[in-house]
Parts: sequence; C-alpha cells; structure tokens
Amino acid sequence: MSTKIVPGTGGDRYVPYEERTGNESIVYFTRDLSAEGLRRIYQRVSGEMTGRVGVKLHTGEPHGPNIIPRPWVEHLIRTELPEAAVIETNTYYQGGRYTTEAHREALRTNGWTFCPVDIIDADGTVMLPVKNGKWFTEMSVGKGLTGYDSMLALTHFKGHTKGGFGGSNKNIGIGCADGRVGKGMIHTTPGSADMWNIGAEEFMERMTESTKASVDFFGRHTAYVNVMRNMSVSCDCEGVGAEPVVTPNIGITASADILAVDQASVDLVYALSESDRHALVERMETRHGLRQLTYMKELGMGNDRYLLIDIDNGDAVILPKDAVKGVKPFAG
Repeated sequence: MSTKIVPGTGGDRYVPYEERTGNESIVYFTRDLSAEGLRRIYQRVSGEMTGRVGVKLHTGEPHGPNIIPRPWVEHLIRTELPEAAVIETNTYYQGGRYTTEAHREALRTNGWTFCPVDIIDADGTVMLPVKNGKWFTEMSVGKGLTGYDSMLALTHFKGHTKGGFGGSNKNIGIGCADGRVGKGMIHTTPGSADMWNIGAEEFMERMTESTKASVDFFGRHTAYVNVMRNMSVSCDCEGVGAEPVVTPNIGITASADILAVDQASVDLVYALSESDRHALVERMETRHGLRQLTYMKELGMGNDRYLLIDIDNGDAVILPKDAVKGVKPFAG
C-alpha cells in the first residue's frame, strides 16, 4: 500500500473548529431518524434540485444490514422527487454488483424497485475535467451521469476500510466513477499487481478529485444529505460481512456545501463521549481519512466552518456537543 504523505496534510489528525479559517456555510440537523425526518431535512436543501434529478445512493451489497432503510428513500422520492432516479455504478471488486446483470439482481434483492435505478456506467463512460487537480486532469465516470440536471447525494455516513469514513465525498467520488476505469484510477497505480495499492493521503486526494469532477459538472444544482445511523466502521460494500455497529445513532445532516456537511458529520462523531466515538474515530484516523476534509478545502469545494441549524427546535444554532447530548448507546 502506498503511504505517501504530503507534509502538513495530516489526514490522521482532527482539526478542531477553532483552528479553521474562512467563511461559514449552513448545515441543517435533525435527530429524527425516520422517513419523515429525512423528508423534512431534504426540503431545506432542495431549492436547486431542478430538471432531471439523480439521487446518488449506495444501494448496498445483497442483504446489507446497514444501508439507509428502503422505506425512507421510497417516501422521499414519492413525496418530493417523483420524477427522480436513483443512480449507481458497478463495483471495482468482484461481488454482487460487479456486472450490470448481477447489480440489477442485487437491487431487486434489496428492494430498490419503487423507482428507476440507473446504473450509469452500464452503457459506457465519459471523461469529466478535474480542475486544479494534483493527480488527475480528468476522471472517468458513468456516461449516464451527464443525462441529469441535478444531483442529490443521499449518503449513509459510516466508516470505510480504505477511506476511514464514507460521507458525501466518498459517495460521489467512488460512486460516480465507473466500475472499471474510474475506480481503477483512484485505487490502483498503473501497472501494479495490487489493485488496492493506493492508500492514506494519496487515496483521499484521488477520491476527492473524482468527486470534484462530478460536483463541478452539476454546479449549484447539488445537495448533500448524510444519514448518521447504523454507523459501522465498515462500508456498505462489505454487506453482511460488515463489522458490528457500536457507534450510537446521531441523526441527519444536510447542506448545499459538500465540505460543510461532511465536516459537520465528522464533528458530531468527535463530539460523542470517548467510549462511544472510539471505534469510528480510530477508523478515520488510522486510514488518514480526515485528509478528505482538508483537501476539499484546498480544492475550493466548500467551507469547513458552518452554522449548525437544529430544525427540531425552531432553527436554533447549536454546537455539535448540543446535537449529540443524550444520544443512547447503540443497541442493535
């Protein structure tokens, strides 16, 4: 595994709020982990969802236990986005979603049958420019992505074996890159026999540049929702093999700023008691996953300072420690 680390980037170090600089964005928060809670918080960031909307969702390996509950997504789409399609890509690894045919079977198994699901790399790929990238000038994504006018990243926030954590950045950066070329550009040094040889800071930067390609394509017609429930240290790509959940459920964050929503979600985890946050924080730091945040800022993708708006309590501005006050230990 590559361990190339650029001095000063420190993806294993959490940057406290008081050390951050720059403007503040708005991040909405609710403790209401339900179909209605998801609908309510989506409404706060839905203003630019125009035209044909693609809902970028990790639909999970067959029988995956931790994915966003299907009835919640169905309620959201039926009530707020009746013309939208879920968008996905095939996987880089061989598994239940490696080919389009197998992927469609996995979708049926997991119940994603209530709206169109567009496997956007089923009919080829397209290169999107990466502006000011360190690793790429362009990224290969599923060709179908360019058929949409707006994108909602509906993300199950959790840990990730390679990325440390999987938020909106991972959902788009890995999830829009096509299953063979784009994901290979992120994970593998050309010519390497090890398809997973890129890691640590370099992996976070490559993944983030991939995200930037897709986000720049849609411009302001993007919104980001992170569902902080069943947060295993494992990604949903591990399906039934995911590590048991030990981190408490927190709520849902949403923003029009991708960096702000991922940073706020990370801050909420760090605001938990040490015993409650230990497993997920260890996964983030040992994989150098926090580099996702600092690199998004370097690329001008958003702000790491924000106002956290509590939509459960009259839109009061709160701190992460207020948001997680009273959370209950995960009980399965």
